[in-house]
Amino acid sequence: MEWSIQEIARKAGTTSRTLRHYGDLGLLAPSRLGSNGYRYYDQDALVRLQRILLLRELGLSLPAIKDVLEGQRDTAVALRAHLRLLEQEQERIGRQIASVRTTLHKTQEGMELMAEEVFDGFDHTAHEREVTERWGREAYEEGDRWWRSLGEAEKKAFQDEHEAIARDWGRARQAGVRADSDAAQEIARRHCAWLSTTVAPSRSYVIGLGEMYVADPRFGKNYDRHGDGTAAFVRDALTIYAEHRLSD
Repeated sequence: MEWSIQEIARKAGTTSRTLRHYGDLGLLAPSRLGSNGYRYYDQDALVRLQRILLLRELGLSLPAIKDVLEGQRDTAVALRAHLRLLEQEQERIGRQIASVRTTLHKTQEGMELMAEEVFDGFDHTAHEREVTERWGREAYEEGDRWWRSLGEAEKKAFQDEHEAIARDWGRARQAGVRADSDAAQEIARRHCAWLSTTVAPSRSYVIGLGEMYVADPRFGKNYDRHGDGTAAFVRDALTIYAEHRLSD
């Protein structure tokens, strides 16, 4: 089964011009061109467009989306990652809605408010849940204790080191450096040394972290600041470094 560009644009809530633009960028190729020059899209193209639209809603630029799609060949794995992010966002928004409803009701009725109710859903510990799910509660608590033990100068030094590493990743990407080059692998070494101040970076940890830089824009934005695919470059370089230099 296939659909014309006009049908897809209408169903997706976008425009034919946008779809043609995606095609020109290499993001969404039509499954075939009709004798009249019209573009037609099959089911695989629909799934790819869904992934593009999901990533756009997550705030990624079109060049960054192209890198994500090229780096995630397994569609099912990619869609599961998208689904987890959407479910997490749905749960967070649902809690915010319930929080506002409770606040509205209690203020109208002159009832006493509880801080836990007012701020439910406005959760600064979202990363706590993610770290716990990925690497265990002990990993989060150890990192949290370490961070709280630092003075302001030490916290700033830690953040400044990360900024320097992020800048060097960006420069290497712009210079066309290969992920397996000595220059990129030296930045990967520094990156892992920076990580080692909070956790002993194993092979699986670093590879998983690299994948997260690409799959989750909240983390990837630290590197992919200009939509140039730097996050994917960081992932590739870290993966090569981990596979050759680290152990589980």
